[in-house]
Amino acid sequence: MMPQQVPTVSADELPADAVLLDVREDDEWVTGHAEGATHIPMGQVPARLDDVPEGDPLYVVCRSGGRSARVAAWLNQNGYDAVNVGGGMGAWEAAGRPLVSETGQPPFVR
Repeated sequence: MMPQQVPTVSADELPADAVLLDVREDDEWVTGHAEGATHIPMGQVPARLDDVPEGDPLYVVCRSGGRSARVAAWLNQNGYDAVNVGGGMGAWEAAGRPLVSETGQPPFVR
């Protein structure tokens, strides 16, 4: 079953005040992520809805856009206004958007 079409924006079109949900795994998050993003790995989203940030819309991001599209579709089916970030954190990094890391090393997208 194909996920329904979800609204998608590119990383360079995101507003500066975008509310961002990063659904990558822990090892991906720690090496580089958008400052201020909320991190909930994809598989934990249904169990952690209380942790999903309030956003209108809520922008969902992963490494390349596949996982975030599935999460955004699921959130939209459950009453959220979710938008997929096309190209994910790879496109974010390529667009020159700022990154932070949790490792003490320069941030990067893995």
